Amino acid sequence: MASAAEQLAANLNFSAFARATDLHKRLWFTLGALIVYRLGAYIPIPGVDLAAFQQAFAGQAKGILGMFNMFSGGAVSRMAIFSLNVMPYISASIIIQLMGTIYGPWEKLRKEGGEAGRKTLNQYTRYLTVVLALAQSFGIAMGLQSSRGVVQDPGLFFLVSTIATLTGGTLFLMWLGEQITARGVGNGVSLIIFAGIVAQAPSEVLRLFSLTRTGSVSPFILLVIAVLAVAVVMAIVFMERSQRRLLVQYPKRQVGNRMYGGDSSFMPLKINTAGVIPPIFASSLLALPATALGFINAASLPAWLQWLPGISGQLQMGQPLHMLLYALLMIFFSFFYTSIVFNPDETAENLRKYGGFLPGIRPGKRTAEYLDYVLTRLTVLGAAYITVVCLVPEAMYSVNNAFTLGGTSILIAVTVTMDTVAQIQSHLLAHQYEGLIKKSKLKAGRTPAIRGAR
Repeated sequence: MASAAEQLAANLNFSAFARATDLHKRLWFTLGALIVYRLGAYIPIPGVDLAAFQQAFAGQAKGILGMFNMFSGGAVSRMAIFSLNVMPYISASIIIQLMGTIYGPWEKLRKEGGEAGRKTLNQYTRYLTVVLALAQSFGIAMGLQSSRGVVQDPGLFFLVSTIATLTGGTLFLMWLGEQITARGVGNGVSLIIFAGIVAQAPSEVLRLFSLTRTGSVSPFILLVIAVLAVAVVMAIVFMERSQRRLLVQYPKRQVGNRMYGGDSSFMPLKINTAGVIPPIFASSLLALPATALGFINAASLPAWLQWLPGISGQLQMGQPLHMLLYALLMIFFSFFYTSIVFNPDETAENLRKYGGFLPGIRPGKRTAEYLDYVLTRLTVLGAAYITVVCLVPEAMYSVNNAFTLGGTSILIAVTVTMDTVAQIQSHLLAHQYEGLIKKSKLKAGRTPAIRGAR
């Protein structure tokens, strides 16, 4: 027999959505915030000749600038006020999270600080975001000023205004993302990145159809791209929803004359524990040397180093060396980040503390070893899945460079969509529960009156 929660979930329909007024407000707030973000992606920073900048940007579109442009929804190619997007905030969050596992005071805040400790770490993340945004804004401003013809009036005023504009844009998006998380639906920062990626998708699809109409791409290639895109999306949905559930049992205990406990639950372990962090880290590390080598003039190097700029071509999307390094880095970061976010020893200790145990496995060290055994094998599957998903678009691009939307973009778009839909369903389920509670209170209030009248 289905549980009450399952029965409620089965009754979720359009009428239930129409009655959830609080969810409507959250959705409208989220939509309005994303519209504000997209408008800011079209406002250029002052003092830049856009035509000259786009001409210079075309030569670096496949490096780290191209990756930032993809995540920002084309804001980098327009040198908009939101060109940095939320990338400094993401970098700061990852750094603080990593430091929280190796730096003693921060680890204590993370484990024992509770809500106050979480707020303190969030504040540290904001401070580090400001530092990273200032550093990246300064680098962009210096790069623009050193490019001939890009800046209309170079000087100290341009440097200060550009740094202030780009840093302010990142801090505004950080605040906007937090507001979406608190007052909207879904994770705000993820939705901002999602909106940037989705904004680029229609232009890519239209360009693909235009190439097909002019004969540059055959209809067969178009069909293959469509089939592979659907297959990749289906694989992402299947793998992200897959999990290994470990049975956890709690022994019975007697308190007075009553017997408590004896229940069982499941510990869900995702196949892809690291999420989208491995492809983001891998693509960032590969884009940095490709971009740096692209700015080097071979004629200015000694004779024995003049081969160095030529490597940048091998580090571009679709090249064999790029695909090999990309796969190795994703596998490495899958294991590394999983070891950071899931600690088998800590999980086993928490189970022992609350009286839980895995059937057939002794609590403590043996439980930690078993969790590490299971997690290692799940991570092998997760790393292989991420590598295949991200390399299929790369292979498509190497055969025919018609479709340039990367596997990282598809992975982020699908996972954020799944997370947002799940949160909408949870809001609807909570609304159903509230309705049942109100009905039960009304029924309880009317019963005595009816009996009194009789």
